[in-house]
Amino acid sequence: MTAKAKRGKMKSIKLILLLLFVLSLPVKMNGQDTTAAQAYRDQDYKKSIELYEELVAKGIHEDKESAQLYYNLGNAYFRDNQLGKAILNYERALLLNPGDSDIRHNLRFAQNRTEDRIETAGDLFLTHWFHAVRDLYHSNGWANLGVILFILLLLSVGTFLFVRILWIRKSAFYAGLVLVVLIVMTNIFAFNQKNERIHRNNAIVMTGAARVTAAPNENSNALFELHEGTKVKIRSSDAEWYEIEIANGSVGWTNKNNVEII
Repeated sequence: MTAKAKRGKMKSIKLILLLLFVLSLPVKMNGQDTTAAQAYRDQDYKKSIELYEELVAKGIHEDKESAQLYYNLGNAYFRDNQLGKAILNYERALLLNPGDSDIRHNLRFAQNRTEDRIETAGDLFLTHWFHAVRDLYHSNGWANLGVILFILLLLSVGTFLFVRILWIRKSAFYAGLVLVVLIVMTNIFAFNQKNERIHRNNAIVMTGAARVTAAPNENSNALFELHEGTKVKIRSSDAEWYEIEIANGSVGWTNKNNVEII
């Protein structure tokens, strides 16, 4: 065997050893997340909740992985018959990943278990359409789509300026107009979602029965009562009280301890 052949053989052996070393490395996983999932599979829901809550307490980012964490926590709370906490965490998951069908399905299922049946005040068709389209993607998804559309707009402008064929220039011009509209829309969707996550003004009732009064004090007249899992909108606050609005448009005050912000 020649020296060149020996060197080639040695290189092959080193490459194989390196490959075996890489394959033998442990997969990078979050051990606590895995333990929480195993506790859930073992039907030890309280342990699963404890571990997932510890992960949340460590601080998370606004991404799909964070939405998955809240979703898993919501499932554990639901199995532990803590309906308010389950809905709260499903809502937080949906806020981070509004296009996820599993989150929406479980949220609707949990909401069907709530005691309150509140008729929704009529909204404009355009409002429903706006939210339905906006929630197809996460704000980062809309932002990325906006960048792609902007690049296409630049190509359309370049085509219009430098191509001399009339029908191609016309096509580029009209395509550019459409792209401008789409870019504006994607940016509106992205900023609206981002604003909703920053200025969180919705909450979930966490107590079995939350008294809603006409004014922010215990001696005020009771207007109605809300129950665990009901979603409310926070309009303002005064000391230990929130002014809330429910789906049918009714407004009143409740103690801050009765609700938790999404």
